[in-house]
Amino acid sequence: MPYTAPLSDYRLLLATLGFDQVAATDRFGHATPDTVDAILTEAARLSQTTLAPLNRAGDLHPAVLVDGVVRTSPGFAAAFRAVADGGWIGISASPDHGGMGLPLALATCVGEMMGSACLSLQLCPLMTQGQIDALEHHASPQMQALYIPKLISGQWNGTMNLTEPQAGSDVGALRTKAEPLGDDTFAITGEKIYISWADNDFTQNTCHLVLARLPDGGAGTKGISLFMVPKFLPDAAGNLGARNALRVVRLEHKLGLHGSPTAVMAYEGATGWLVGEPHKGMAAMFTMMNNARLGVGMQGVCVAEAALQQALTYGEARVQGRTALDGPGVIGHPDVRRMLAEMRAETFAARAIGLACAVAIDMARATDDGAWQARAAFLTPIAKAYGTDTGHHVAQLGIQVHGGLGFIEDSGAAQFARDVRVTQIYEGTNGIQALDLVGRKMVDNGATAFALLDEVAQTAALSPPDLGQPVLAAVQALRDATATLLAQDAIDRAGAAVAYQRAFAQVLGAGFHLKAAQADATRLPLARFAITRLLPRHAAWIAEAQHGAQGLSDLSAEMLRA
Repeated sequence: MPYTAPLSDYRLLLATLGFDQVAATDRFGHATPDTVDAILTEAARLSQTTLAPLNRAGDLHPAVLVDGVVRTSPGFAAAFRAVADGGWIGISASPDHGGMGLPLALATCVGEMMGSACLSLQLCPLMTQGQIDALEHHASPQMQALYIPKLISGQWNGTMNLTEPQAGSDVGALRTKAEPLGDDTFAITGEKIYISWADNDFTQNTCHLVLARLPDGGAGTKGISLFMVPKFLPDAAGNLGARNALRVVRLEHKLGLHGSPTAVMAYEGATGWLVGEPHKGMAAMFTMMNNARLGVGMQGVCVAEAALQQALTYGEARVQGRTALDGPGVIGHPDVRRMLAEMRAETFAARAIGLACAVAIDMARATDDGAWQARAAFLTPIAKAYGTDTGHHVAQLGIQVHGGLGFIEDSGAAQFARDVRVTQIYEGTNGIQALDLVGRKMVDNGATAFALLDEVAQTAALSPPDLGQPVLAAVQALRDATATLLAQDAIDRAGAAVAYQRAFAQVLGAGFHLKAAQADATRLPLARFAITRLLPRHAAWIAEAQHGAQGLSDLSAEMLRA
């Protein structure tokens, strides 16, 4: 299936979401309009011509484990080298280590294009980019100088190792041990599961960031440390030596993302180096995870875009029944047109929320302003959850648009649904994102939430009344729901979390549709569809949220079985 990068969306959103403020800072002053346009154009070319043809091949010819080495899908090695040689892995990394130092908002557009083209392969540089970010913030200067240039160049790739069989979302239950060896190294012993791109046959080294507990580490997450554990042990100059005592036990047989190897890893006294301070590993790992959370949210968007493009191509060509709208390139069936419009509207809204989050992160990094930091933190769980929920929903609609053919694997529509499903689970399930939103992200007594709602209201006030008034009403309803949430105890907030998060995303999305229509009048019909047909769903989410945890404790396992 050919893929066309949505460059018009990127340009419109960067222009309306405050990217000009990012480019005006000292840190990102080199992100000139010419540079941005060149980056977007070249990334689109690479995604469309080099990566997109591999998407189906990765699904049909998965990565396999042969004699302890992962053999990747046909064409992946050359495509990864094209990504690395183009400098794309280090697009937002510091120039101090060979990166481009460009804004995350621009890198987010690039990542989405590459993920739409071939999500299985895009996961590899995404994991590496997250590791680079963690090392830049927490590693010693010596470790940074040794690892980051190799990661940026694509000579080495990076992973993160959190999950264990008995410790999923409860990371504090991990059992992996780190024993000091007396020479600034540690022996790492334990098993990790669900490790994306834990090995491959196209980089010289794979560098694992591993959470483990030192002998004096306390129970729970506060006693966890972070370690760099490479596949091959490098010397101070980066020359590779002996194989480390770690191995891929097996590759998981997954629902989707077949081209991306997901491994069970065994560490058998492997040599590791401490990253950051002892017992502060979760703080360091969360730097990588927060980077990945936005990236994964945009993976949902990228699958939604690809599924939409395929469904639209099919819907234009497939004429069923007779309507007054029949004709070349016309989708006459009203329900098919409704589904395609919903796919388009939700994808745009999720993309806008993700890029708004990226802009906030850029501004926070460039200015150290607390308000921008709070905004970035607040938007991150919404971007992750809404982006991936949208990807799943849009992929399912794509199957429906194809009708019976969508259920047939040869159509390719089913692959999008299979590939995107895990994004709602990894890097913190969407339920955990919601708990984070109503918990840690509300410690300012809702100030950031109310500030965002103020912005949506200001946009709505400048819009035609038939569109502005419904959005203003939705903003007020969400204000009231936020006040109710703030008055709830922790248990009721937990019961309300997912519904509240979804309502907030729906209202934000409507605001961004209005903002886009104000900048480009051709967007007005899509904004009208989003506001009249999709925005009303916020009321149902708010109604659910207002019940908190009420009634949940009454539902025993026995009752649910019955």
